[in-house]
Amino acid sequence: MQTTAARPDMENTRPGHQADFRNTIVHGDCIDVMRRLPERSIELVLTDPPYICRYRARDGRTVTNDDNDRWLRPAFSEVSRVLKDGGFAISFYGWTAADKFISAWRSAGLRMVGHIVFRKHYASSQRFLRYTHEQAYLLAKGRPVLPETTIPDVIDWPRYTGNRLHPTEKPVEILRPLVETFSRPGDVILDPFCGSGSTLAAAHHSGRDFVGIELDRCHYRTACMRLGMMR
Repeated sequence: MQTTAARPDMENTRPGHQADFRNTIVHGDCIDVMRRLPERSIELVLTDPPYICRYRARDGRTVTNDDNDRWLRPAFSEVSRVLKDGGFAISFYGWTAADKFISAWRSAGLRMVGHIVFRKHYASSQRFLRYTHEQAYLLAKGRPVLPETTIPDVIDWPRYTGNRLHPTEKPVEILRPLVETFSRPGDVILDPFCGSGSTLAAAHHSGRDFVGIELDRCHYRTACMRLGMMR
């Protein structure tokens, strides 16, 4: 599978032609980039957007647009537009802003059909509780067919990534079961907040094609290098 990196200005793309985006990572605002994707051209969206919690890692790194929710509704409106009827979207979210995420999903016509908890063996932080999990909603557009096999709604987080590639890096191992359950080989997986490319790597290893979009230039370059080494 060949991996390419599109030009940031997108001048070399033709709206309405999905082939221009297949196995491509694009540097840019995901709302603008998704508007260039054809309607109903994506089989699965799997993404880890900013949690809207002003996150700051121990080393001081932050996440772009994690301090506001202006992007939330328009981004998921485009997610819904490009997702095929009967397709799934899986979105991590920040529990402190759950109301904002749920409102945005519902406004976009995405229906909550499942909730997934990722159980860690360590605490990300500690305040009133020891926070030892991440969470995501399984969202559906329309009435999808039930998957051939099911996975549990509690998944063990196998290892700490060290957040070497991204301040909120997700291990590929927790994403592959999601890709393999809610899509088929050859499908196109979209991650509009692709960060260091974990979702794209999971798609690649599972025999799927991918489209990645990343606003931060440093993370965009990391994802390009990471996927380029998998050719």
